[in-house]
Amino acid sequence: MPLASTLPQSIDDAPDWPDSFIRGYIEAGYWQNLSFAEALAASAASHPQRIALCDAERRLSYAELLIRCRRLASGLRQVGLERGDTVVLHLPNSIEFVETCFALFQLGVRPVMALPAHRQHEIGGFCRFIGARAYIGAERIDGFDPRPMARELLASGACQMALIHGEAETPLQPLEPLYQAQALEECAARAGDIACFQLSGGTTGTPKLIPRRHREYLYNVRASAKLCGFDEHTVYLTALPMAHNFTLCCPGVIGTLLAGGRVVVSQRSDPESCFALIAHERVSHTALVPPLAILWLDAQESRRANLCSLRLLQVGGSKLGSNAARLVTPLLGCQLQQVLGMAEGLICYTRLDDPPERVLHTQGRPLSPDDEVRVVDAEGREVGPGEVGELQVRGPYTIRGYYRLPEHNAITFSEDGFYRTGDRVSRDVDGYLVVEGRDKDQINRGGEKIAAEEVENLLIAHPQVHDAAVVAMPDSLLGERTCAFVIPRQPAPSTLKLKQYLNGCGLAAFKVPDRIELMSAFPHTGIGKISKKDLREHLRRELEERS
Repeated sequence: MPLASTLPQSIDDAPDWPDSFIRGYIEAGYWQNLSFAEALAASAASHPQRIALCDAERRLSYAELLIRCRRLASGLRQVGLERGDTVVLHLPNSIEFVETCFALFQLGVRPVMALPAHRQHEIGGFCRFIGARAYIGAERIDGFDPRPMARELLASGACQMALIHGEAETPLQPLEPLYQAQALEECAARAGDIACFQLSGGTTGTPKLIPRRHREYLYNVRASAKLCGFDEHTVYLTALPMAHNFTLCCPGVIGTLLAGGRVVVSQRSDPESCFALIAHERVSHTALVPPLAILWLDAQESRRANLCSLRLLQVGGSKLGSNAARLVTPLLGCQLQQVLGMAEGLICYTRLDDPPERVLHTQGRPLSPDDEVRVVDAEGREVGPGEVGELQVRGPYTIRGYYRLPEHNAITFSEDGFYRTGDRVSRDVDGYLVVEGRDKDQINRGGEKIAAEEVENLLIAHPQVHDAAVVAMPDSLLGERTCAFVIPRQPAPSTLKLKQYLNGCGLAAFKVPDRIELMSAFPHTGIGKISKKDLREHLRRELEERS
């Protein structure tokens, strides 16, 4: 496959690293002149007959996967997709998800990695914000039929075409016939192009798209795979959505494929389904968020399933408590790796040779020797070891800005290029981080980030709502759940009606508040803003009284 360097320069308008940093990262060997499609081709050439992907019905070798990706790329080009286009990719965990990703990577078409849980509100927002050329979906996603939504997207002009894996009628286009095209050999993407857009948890309702480029995202994958011990013997289970940065590239699905291992595709994350797959497929590695890890531990304590093949459980997305962490090896029989990562870039891992106490009580240290980390107080001064402050970072795979959001970037990124994460952490003398909380107005519900303002804006748009404030409330399983405080207009709506209204807005189910409380007035700060601190304290007292 021809090298991407033979093509013109990058054609996007996303923030990029300064030239001096680009030269430094290339000279250090972090960035290579390679695209994701070329990396897969190299892996397939090394072991063409090895099984790359399997699900309940199919097993694809590397050679078969590569030819299907190249045929789909050719078919997608025939329907009009080309380098620099953007599509919204909305698929469940599946072999088709992997094939579509690599076909788009080969064409230089940039997918927005929508989650299976996203619905009309989020998908429409992504399409309009990015100017999507196409929406790519499936006939069924977790029991949801997205085809009526796809027709609405077309009718509203939010995208120009809608392509569906599965049955589709005009104006939707089925993807299956596109696999009949002659395989496309050449790669249109450059190493410096945007490979895909990941999604920020954010703090507002504005879509925040994270431009991940081939060169830096591939470094993210390769370095993670090496650190985590992924090789040709790795069998990786997709217990979390494949579109997630964690599952996709840390080292995840793509890390497994580039190491020559095998990906076991599962759309379910419950212990019963996953334990059966672990035993049947001899799964060696997987990744979970803390609530799922706790469910697995509880299930295994009573079930004692055969998990003898499992070697490594990665846990990230939110903080895993030390009591639960202590149970992983005794109950699941595998090693625990704690992960602190963000789709914007920085990943911290506990190392495979770390002492147990460090794995139990920290969220790891940065992946790269050139990850620059500082922990600062409210005045921007660096704090000492053990002190709590805001985590700020720049490095060879941490972005320099969100896509098309210059005003937000001016706040979120420092003048010298550090990403202000909003995470409150402490750091020990060896550089290991401990997550202590969040500065930003965001709820972390079992690893899914929810922008309070997004839900508030939808509630305030309801004709019977005067004002709304959404806050986090503590939860023993998910870490945090959401509570919406609402000042109603008369006649006051019921909390059930408000939840039904939010569902009707096409809001992802995980964003619908777990609890809604009607109030006559909100507490305010000294400068007249709603005091969310007082609302959280009100919740804390209520929960204590009930316990």
